[in-house]
Amino acid sequence: MPLSKRPTLTQYLIDQRRRFPGASGDLNALILDVSIACKAIARAVAFGELGADSASSGGVVNVQGEVQKRLDVVSNEMFVRQAEWSGHLAGMASEEMELPYQIPGEYPRGKYLLVFDPLDGSGNLDVDVTVGSIFSILRAPDEVVTSGRDVVEADFLQHGARQVAAGYALYGPSTMLVLSVGNGVVGFTLDPNLGEFKLTHPELRVPEDAQEFAINSSNSRFWEPPVKRYVDECLAGRTGPRGKDFNMRWIASMVAEAHRILMRGGVFLYPRDTRDPGKAGRLRLLYEASPIAFVMEQAGARASTGRQPVLGVPPSALHQRIGLVFGSKHEVERIERYHQDGVARDAPNPLFVERGLFRD
Repeated sequence: MPLSKRPTLTQYLIDQRRRFPGASGDLNALILDVSIACKAIARAVAFGELGADSASSGGVVNVQGEVQKRLDVVSNEMFVRQAEWSGHLAGMASEEMELPYQIPGEYPRGKYLLVFDPLDGSGNLDVDVTVGSIFSILRAPDEVVTSGRDVVEADFLQHGARQVAAGYALYGPSTMLVLSVGNGVVGFTLDPNLGEFKLTHPELRVPEDAQEFAINSSNSRFWEPPVKRYVDECLAGRTGPRGKDFNMRWIASMVAEAHRILMRGGVFLYPRDTRDPGKAGRLRLLYEASPIAFVMEQAGARASTGRQPVLGVPPSALHQRIGLVFGSKHEVERIERYHQDGVARDAPNPLFVERGLFRD
């Protein structure tokens, strides 16, 4: 399709709104606010070392116990300032803020909640690896909307299946916005000449089968038996029980991993492990797992903890962590079956088996 005929994000949202004649348009406007924040972040990321210490430490440890990059702080501020004033939100929550963000008194309040990770993968900024922003939109509880009271943590603790919209922006060789409003998944590419997101991927679908998996193999000694079994079988290749060869990938930027899987299939694993038995996983349910799961499920993929669908996990805290497996449907279902089987194998991982000249 010629560039001039590709719908813009605004045109796409108007077309989606027409499916619901009674819609107010607030959701469209909120998504456009998010897109503007993402454009601003993309520009800041693009400056790299030319920016004002954008990749350096902000000198503050956030609620996650991580030292913030300067661009983490800047990106969070861009989301907040762009979305707070328009009257569409009752409140916000961010991976970078310990408590919910209250809409200032001088601005009107709306019926939605915005949850976001302003800059996923920021630890890779100094090596110029693709990073991104992840966002989720929820309806505020009726009592919040009618009373106009300040939001509290409990207002955000909603099952992922209740998301109204979710998506991510990708800051790489091109800037992309991937979005689902509950009617499939579409991808937009930023036209730098016009400053507009143009529809370039109208119907994104994840293949049900795959021959790629992504996992941090340095954590193999902490993996639970079902994960060890799955990875061992993939590594065994064509001569193993799977009967085919697999490629392993690991970018260490989840939004980049998600985009690769969305474009060509595969499975991503950041599972629960035994490194810290007190934690159910490493990734944040509300800011990362839930919105990515929504996008994946809308694209025909599957997202799971290994034990249950991510979209069915009841949140218990604003910064709750969780194990996450997502991607091609048949691969994720296989991993779930291995968890259900309760396999307790203790086979060595082929990645680290001893090798020698005279080994059989």
